[in-house]
Amino acid sequence: MDITKELESLRRDLEEHKGSGNKLSMVVFSGDLDKLLASFIIATGAIAMGMEVVMFFTFWATPALRDKKKRGKGKDIFGKMFGFMLPKGPSKVVLSKMHMGGMGTGMMKHLMKKKNISSLDDMIALAGELGVKIYVCEMSMDLMGMKMDEMIDYPGMELAGVAKFLEEAAGSRVQLFI
Repeated sequence: MDITKELESLRRDLEEHKGSGNKLSMVVFSGDLDKLLASFIIATGAIAMGMEVVMFFTFWATPALRDKKKRGKGKDIFGKMFGFMLPKGPSKVVLSKMHMGGMGTGMMKHLMKKKNISSLDDMIALAGELGVKIYVCEMSMDLMGMKMDEMIDYPGMELAGVAKFLEEAAGSRVQLFI
């Protein structure tokens, strides 16, 4: 066996997979405040540890990325109905447990502020500043009648399909579904 050829082959393999594996890919499915907070805490923590982070927002998590000041244009009746029924933005999402008609969510937000814990809005902004990549499920957007022109301003946010998430996840050391 020629050691030079073997070393060259290993170098090529290493170069081809450089950075591969030091990545977190996360499906964000839940639209609950506590689960969205956990998603962004994990994402920003992973970035702080030097990992690349990709979040794929789908189904009930997608409305958390809507901007409360924007209106999607050209919606059909179902899109308008979903727009009315679903929360509009991160400040409108509620807890998964102990919501209690809004009292539990309000209490949690009050305690977070009192204890100097970042809000969901702040966590999203921090993720954008740190370079967390967000893909929004094109099928979920279409199904719920949402439009990109009603989404928050987030650096590089893109529509994508499941194939894009799988492509990203294939090169990740960590994959999560929240």
